[in-house]
Amino acid sequence: MSTPVEVSTRLSERVDGRVWLKREDLQIGRSYKLRGAYNLMAQLDEPGRAAGVVCASAGNHGQGLAYACRALQVQGRVYLPRTTPRQKRDRIAALGGDMVQVLVVGDTYDEAAAAAAQDAQRSGATLVPAFDDPRTIAGQGTAVREAFAQLDAAPDLVVLPVGGGGLLAGSVAWLREGHPSVRVVGVEPAGAACMAAALAAGGPVTLAELDGFVDGAAVRRAGDLTYPIVRASGAELVAVDEGRVCSEMIALYQSEGIIAEPAGALATAALGDVVRPAPGTTTLCLLSGGNNDVSRYGEIVERALIHEGRKHYFLVDFPQEPGALRRFLDEVLGPDDDITLFEYVKRNNRETGPALVGIELGSPDDLPALLERMRLAPPHIQPVAPDSPLFRFLL
Repeated sequence: MSTPVEVSTRLSERVDGRVWLKREDLQIGRSYKLRGAYNLMAQLDEPGRAAGVVCASAGNHGQGLAYACRALQVQGRVYLPRTTPRQKRDRIAALGGDMVQVLVVGDTYDEAAAAAAQDAQRSGATLVPAFDDPRTIAGQGTAVREAFAQLDAAPDLVVLPVGGGGLLAGSVAWLREGHPSVRVVGVEPAGAACMAAALAAGGPVTLAELDGFVDGAAVRRAGDLTYPIVRASGAELVAVDEGRVCSEMIALYQSEGIIAEPAGALATAALGDVVRPAPGTTTLCLLSGGNNDVSRYGEIVERALIHEGRKHYFLVDFPQEPGALRRFLDEVLGPDDDITLFEYVKRNNRETGPALVGIELGSPDDLPALLERMRLAPPHIQPVAPDSPLFRFLL
């Protein structure tokens, strides 16, 4: 279950230092979550193993439990929210075989967690939390301990993804004892920053809104056990938006040949603009998972282009006269601009009336000139802002 550490030349050049990647995407089950599940289950006594285990998961923890069930010959049940990608569901079934039953319940991780807790209470099976148990926390923390043993010297900075806080809590608990001077930064998705909310409120709170795109870290409430450990550690917390995560996923694939899931790219996505290592220092980033469904790449590319300022949408009210569309193409679009979407809003009135137009720019710097040409053009053109209600139908 050991995974390698590798230097990222791309990220090292970005921060003017050395960046090591702890490749937990190469773990059994393609995620560090195996460490916590296996550590807890390996400590069960015979009556505990006979009663079986149950867990809730966004996908990765369930794979870890499934592998442990098969290796330790313990029956288990995994509760997943409906948002869990099909790829992760299939992997859980494959890793667990006939030792694991997969049950899909609710729209969020927290709803699946409630169902798993009820199951454990009703059946007497052992609940294996994804992050909020001392054995899970300790097991997940072994990823950083192992990475330090693989490096010639301790890094100056450790950057970790954060969902419910198990990995961060386990890591800082170990670092506090042996390497208290190492700077630690936890990275949350902007749409699911439950640990930052807990620190601000003085205890775990339930997020009113949750963006589930970074599904491996989309947790509505930080752990009751992980929160005080993180609070006492002095670890820094930052958030990155989902578009930045998508850009980093594409960069990891194109530059390093690494297939990362959204949560897997959280730590490296923060490097540079959000987290700035001191020049010439060494950084360890944990690449936490590689369970990405290839069917999501269309959305990932779309989100990345929007984040980078290269993709924009407009409502164009074409005048009711011949040649309006041709003039738009000739007079408004730049030489490196491409139309990626053209849809008349009123289907019963083609050739005239409003149209939704998606434009991909050759460079983000081309936007001001495009907007000026639109201002001067005959049609009335209205940009569709990313925070517009209409935008949710585009992603």
